[in-house]
Amino acid sequence: MTRADIDRGDRLRVGREVVVDRYTKWARINHWITAISLILLALSGLALFHPSLFFLTALFGGGQMTRMLHPWIGVVLFFSFTGLFIRFFRLNLPRREDVQWASQIGDVLSNQEEKLPEVGKYNAGQKFVFWAMSVLIIILIASGLAVWERYFTQYLTVSQMRVAVLVHSIAAVVIICVWIIHVYAAFWVQGTLRAMTRGSVSGGWAWRHHRKWLRALAAYGRKDGSAGTDGKARKE
Repeated sequence: MTRADIDRGDRLRVGREVVVDRYTKWARINHWITAISLILLALSGLALFHPSLFFLTALFGGGQMTRMLHPWIGVVLFFSFTGLFIRFFRLNLPRREDVQWASQIGDVLSNQEEKLPEVGKYNAGQKFVFWAMSVLIIILIASGLAVWERYFTQYLTVSQMRVAVLVHSIAAVVIICVWIIHVYAAFWVQGTLRAMTRGSVSGGWAWRHHRKWLRALAAYGRKDGSAGTDGKARKE
């Protein structure tokens, strides 16, 4: 447990209840721009992927408009996620406790978190989503540029473009699956969604799910009021 377990903007507020600031306003805006971009890319990409899904182009003003908008939304996603990556990659680096946490995935799924090791701001599952998204977005951008007819296809052979389309399609399916896991986890773990809508979590939530992070905040972080979080934070 060190200061390295704390992100800028994290703060412990102690009053009648313990509240922990988890995400700043700008981090939340950055997150939602990324999320909306990914959803729009999934819908527009599926619309172009198969004739049976072409009806989805109506959401973007028709087939021609969908084909034009899809790569530009990808550019927005790339720059938006780059902001998130720069901000959070340090806290998502693997730690020793992540191996034990992952090895006890049965306890995670059965909601027996008292058996799990204490973790920092992110657990192994959240880190997996972060790094999977990072790798997949790079693959999607690289393969997407290769098949962006207006600007780049003249530099590739037909065979190379076919490979790029295949890689792009596979990466798109995988990232949609990872996104579904991310959204499901946000709803499954009660109190998690509040972090990305209001920016804060309860002391009980932090104590139950990210105890190492809470301890680091109590020892080294910014505080309003006293820092009496030695297990007395109210449990949800």
